[in-house]
Amino acid sequence: MKIDSKNFIIDGLNTKVLAKKYSTPLYCYSFSKIKENITKFTHSFKELNPIICFAVKANSNKTLLGEINKLGLGADVVSIGELTKAIKSGINPKKIVFSGVGKTADEISFAIKKRILLINAESKSEILQIEKIAKKQNKIVNIGIRLNPNTDANTIDQISTGKKENKFGVSEKIFLDLVKYSKNSKYLNLKCLSVHIGSQILELKPYEKMLKIVNKVIKKTNYNFEYIDLGGGMGINYENNYKQLNLKGYCKSIIKNLKNYKSKIIFEPGRFIIGNSGFLISKIIYIKEGHKKDFIILDAAMNDLMRPALYNAKHKIIPVNKNKKKSKKIYEFVGPICESTDKFSSLTKFQKLNEKDLIIICDVGAYGMSLSSNYNLRPKATEILIKNSKVKVISKRQSLKDLM
Repeated sequence: MKIDSKNFIIDGLNTKVLAKKYSTPLYCYSFSKIKENITKFTHSFKELNPIICFAVKANSNKTLLGEINKLGLGADVVSIGELTKAIKSGINPKKIVFSGVGKTADEISFAIKKRILLINAESKSEILQIEKIAKKQNKIVNIGIRLNPNTDANTIDQISTGKKENKFGVSEKIFLDLVKYSKNSKYLNLKCLSVHIGSQILELKPYEKMLKIVNKVIKKTNYNFEYIDLGGGMGINYENNYKQLNLKGYCKSIIKNLKNYKSKIIFEPGRFIIGNSGFLISKIIYIKEGHKKDFIILDAAMNDLMRPALYNAKHKIIPVNKNKKKSKKIYEFVGPICESTDKFSSLTKFQKLNEKDLIIICDVGAYGMSLSSNYNLRPKATEILIKNSKVKVISKRQSLKDLM
């Protein structure tokens, strides 16, 4: 991405031109950034040679999944919809892991028929359900069991998944019991220990603590797991504070703690791969003057980007037209939806803005469009992919006719 004194450029294309041609709000994705992220991730963990399964929940656009597949990744899915989309995008079922606490009988049956790499079970009830369906289909099913390591990821509470009060995974005691049960089943082939402690993690310590627990639990099982699925959760730099997760340090920690096992490592990154590749272009509809702050009312809203309303997530906001004038008031960037939580950020010392100006909301590639909705009966935005300085429309803007 490049910013000069007059323009915001994405992979050689002017955002003002894009906004005029495709209208706003507009989701733009940079192929070069996606490729760069995958290269960085792969290189950081090259000593492990892991299976990398992209977390489809982060962004389920079929074209993007197809490009990610071509770059060598598999998929981590949490629903029959995501599984179907991943397969239709060209991803090999043997590189697909099915996660999630509430898989239905239909979803399990579909996954078994598609012969995916693993179904990662998260409760005794789910294992019994998998076994029942496998017996009915007369198939042996590859499964993993998700351990809850009771590890605080030091992230936002709403995206923490590894503490004992979270709904995900099973305790050490139950895990050990389920390993014994699975070993004695005619229809279950226990292949994997799975674990995932949360999302947007920027420190090594939570991962190091988790790895020590995984090591301890594997020793207690006295079982040779073909795979150890360490999940994802690697964070990105949303707030421009240059804080980044030390991926190579994480790799060294994995080798240190799991060196006694010949298990293949699986990762499930989503945000790290796609997050900073996405930009949301929005136009200022009105500037509403207030006593201590001015409301910058955008044509993008919480239905387009839910993260700030959902858990007060922060995204950088950049003006497309640069100037040296500073606003004397606080600018509160909001959408037109009839909810007080429909706001993106409150910023001081922002440059002076005018109605009809364009702004860029950064790092929206993950959990942007995938969390979008039609709330207030608002059509979903257009999505475009910029690859080799060429634009491809990968999802058309909905029309009111579509909604009716």
